[in-house]
Amino acid sequence: MKICPKCGSEELNYEPWLGEIYECRDCGYRGVFIIEEDDPEIAAAIKKEIETGKNKEE
Repeated sequence: MKICPKCGSEELNYEPWLGEIYECRDCGYRGVFIIEEDDPEIAAAIKKEIETGKNKEE
């Protein structure tokens, strides 16, 4: 499972023609860094942590 490091979304497009860049369809993040986790429980915890961090910033 690939997760956006900015918003926690799984809606990522892989754009190899740009040099192995990922783009998030939800928040617009573009970059080479993503979170990749195969364990669904750990992935859910990471997504929750990202959401909690976003709420604290607002």
